[in-house]
Amino acid sequence: MEDVAEELNVKLPQVRALVKSGELKAIQIGGRGMWRVEREALEEYIQQRYAQAREDLAQGSDLD
Repeated sequence: MEDVAEELNVKLPQVRALVKSGELKAIQIGGRGMWRVEREALEEYIQQRYAQAREDLAQGSDLD
């Protein structure tokens, strides 16, 4: 999930929080409790964030 954190420009605990909340889809693989975020799930999350940003701007939110 380090690669996901890097791509989203956030820290690993934030990625874990997104997965735990269900905002970012992930699967647990292997016997060591490793988590994997598929490229498609990451792209879906990013597109949802863009859609939310457009909606916020349309409702008059500032860019701050």
